[in-house]
Amino acid sequence: MSTFQKLSCRTWLVLTGAMTPFSTALAGFGGPVPDIAGTPGAVDKQGIRDVILSILEFVLDFLALAAVIFIVIAGIRLIVSGGSDDQKDKAKKTILYVVIGLLIILFARVIVGFFTDVIPNEI
Repeated sequence: MSTFQKLSCRTWLVLTGAMTPFSTALAGFGGPVPDIAGTPGAVDKQGIRDVILSILEFVLDFLALAAVIFIVIAGIRLIVSGGSDDQKDKAKKTILYVVIGLLIILFARVIVGFFTDVIPNEI
């Protein structure tokens, strides 16, 4: 037998000998299995609704943050343009489009809130 085989055999013997008391103790656990709430087989409609609403709110918040970042970038482009009319126009258009996007995000947020209140919790 090689040294590695001897070492692995001894390790296996030590581990199995050390685990035997634990397995014997756990085998004696014969109590009833407790019920677990929210088992995978059951569909929780309220839980699904909350998950969808939290995802929608996260996406809208992320888009609003991205819009603010784009406004800052466009403002920096406007300042750094160095008097070039073409660059100023691009920065102004970017700011205009981002503000329009922010308004759309705001209306989407209002619509999600409206339907959250109007549609009953249990469909």
